[in-house]
Amino acid sequence: MLRVGLTGGLGSGKSTVAQYFRELGANVIEADELGRALMEPGQPVFAEIVHVFGEDILAANGHLDRARLAGLAFTGGRLHELNAIVHPAVIAAQVQWMKQVFAQNQAAVAMVESALIFEVERDARQRGESESLLTDWRQRFDCVILVTAPDDVKIARFVSRVSPGGWNEQTAADARSRLSRQLPDADKIPRADYVIENAGDRSNLQDQVTHIWSDLVHRTNKSDRSPVTNITNIS
Repeated sequence: MLRVGLTGGLGSGKSTVAQYFRELGANVIEADELGRALMEPGQPVFAEIVHVFGEDILAANGHLDRARLAGLAFTGGRLHELNAIVHPAVIAAQVQWMKQVFAQNQAAVAMVESALIFEVERDARQRGESESLLTDWRQRFDCVILVTAPDDVKIARFVSRVSPGGWNEQTAADARSRLSRQLPDADKIPRADYVIENAGDRSNLQDQVTHIWSDLVHRTNKSDRSPVTNITNIS
C-alpha cells in the first residue's frame, strides 16, 4: 500500500492529473471537497468558524457565506485563523479515509489531492507549533507528486475557470494574490518525489501520469509503506 500526496498551486492542473490517476486505478480524495463537507452546518468545524468569525459570516439560509469568509481570510488578514480551524479537521479526515482504503485493499494507492501540503506545514510553524499533525504532514506520505506550470499559465487557467466570459483583470488579480500566499514551485520541487510539468499538452500530461502510475504500482507491490526517497522529474 502507498500513501501519496498530489499537490500543485492554483491553476496547475492537479485536478486533471488526479482524474487521470483515478482512471488508472488510484483511490483519490480531494482535500477541498472534504473541507467543504466539514464546513456544513452541524459539523464541529462550522461551529468553530462561526464562534471565531461571528454570526455575520452566515448567509440567510444558515450556511456559511463563503464569499464573505474568503474576503475576511484572503484580504482581511485572517487566513491563518481559518486554516487553524479547517486544516486539522481535514487532515484527520484524510487519515481516517486512508485507513479505510487500506483495510479494503492492502495493495491500494491512496492519493490525497491537496493544493497546500507544503503550505500547511509552513503555516503551522509560523503559528508557533513545533510538533503536530500539521507540522509533520509531508512526512506522513510515502511520496508526494507535484504538478507545476508557469505562473502566467496558472493565472490564465484560473481566470478561464472563474470568468468563462473572457479575461477579467480583477479575477487575475485575485489569482496573483492567492499565488503569492502559496510557496513557489521552485521551493516545492526539492521536496517532491515526482514532478509533473503541465504547460498545456494533454497528451504529454497523460504520458507523465502513466509513467508515474507504473512506478507507484511497482512500489506498492515491492514494499509495505516503505518511505520513498528518490526524486523523479518526468517531462
